[in-house]
Amino acid sequence: MPLKIRAVVLVLAVIAGALSFAHLHDLAQAAGQTGWKAWAYPVSVDLLLVCVLHRLRADRSVTAWFWFLIALVASLGANIATAGVLDLEHVPAWLRILVAGWPALAFLGGTLLVHSPNPTADPAPAPPATTPAPDIDPEPAPTTEPEPLAPAEPEPESLAPAEPVPALPQAPAPALPPALVDHARKVADDHRTRTGSAIDTATLRARLGIPEDLAGAIVAQLA
Repeated sequence: MPLKIRAVVLVLAVIAGALSFAHLHDLAQAAGQTGWKAWAYPVSVDLLLVCVLHRLRADRSVTAWFWFLIALVASLGANIATAGVLDLEHVPAWLRILVAGWPALAFLGGTLLVHSPNPTADPAPAPPATTPAPDIDPEPAPTTEPEPLAPAEPEPESLAPAEPVPALPQAPAPALPPALVDHARKVADDHRTRTGSAIDTATLRARLGIPEDLAGAIVAQLA
């Protein structure tokens, strides 16, 4: 809706609301409701009407339509009564009774509209049943003739046994100085006392700072 149309509708709603409010106030005051009570009647009628309209947007039940008619008759009847149909100087007794009983009626209607359960949403439609597609036998795979086996390659002739390689002469074991052997024996005994196992070549080499072959020869002699 364009902005100008909204402004026109807003002005129209304000004017109509003000006139209806004034007519309800005049009727309540003529029926014996003075002071703030005369001003509260228009508020109760208009609020009940707004509450019913809000309820009708979500629930178009018989109860909602019933209270809509009650609020509409109360608002429309008050506006018509102030147009000279009734003598506001001598209000009949039945109108005084209606005006006096309106607060209880409006409170009852608003309470019922607020506390009535909301309509349950329609269940989602079940998806249409799909009929299973008929089983279609797959096309037979084309038969292929087996390829002819390749002729076996002739086994290679057995190779003649290789001639044994003469063993290289072993290097003579390094000479072990007696003093070094005695010192290594003390280190090995200390290692066995602390760890419970015999010393190995790497540990002895690290402890004495000697070459690996010399440490291996000493470990072999101490074993």
